[in-house]
Amino acid sequence: MSGPALVLVGPPGSGKTTVGRLVAERLGTGFRDTDEDVVRAAGKPISEIFIDDGEEHFRELEVRAVRDALEQCDGVLALGGGAVLSPATRSLLQGHRVVLLDVDLGAATSRIGLNRDRPVLALNPRATLKVLLEQRSPLYREVARSVVQTSGRSVQDVVEQVLALDGAQA
Repeated sequence: MSGPALVLVGPPGSGKTTVGRLVAERLGTGFRDTDEDVVRAAGKPISEIFIDDGEEHFRELEVRAVRDALEQCDGVLALGGGAVLSPATRSLLQGHRVVLLDVDLGAATSRIGLNRDRPVLALNPRATLKVLLEQRSPLYREVARSVVQTSGRSVQDVVEQVLALDGAQA
């Protein structure tokens, strides 16, 4: 199957963008982030999409961004943390090399802080993130072929583990 060499999924704060850029660099390929694609398509930040148009509209844009990226990207692709909520997205991921970058609540909270650019976490970040992790964890595991724990580990250590996964060099 054509498409990305690697697709990274995981909760907010798991390191998808940071790790993805470094893995792509090491593989000598491009990096793409579907959140950036959504922002470019909408012409405004994700937080404004949520406020102006609602989460449902954002999720529709996100499914389109994932579909396009899976067809166009041949490098490393990072999906937004909530992309797996859509059954359409989960279906699109079948047959792709998907790696879950997992993170525990404490590490995710400290990495995210009080980041207002993450609209689903705006009101009570820690409590919301806890519920989010509980709801999404089974969906991340459903689509992932491999899981890499990022909590308490250096970015370089995580990058090395992702690169060591069978098939990451594809």
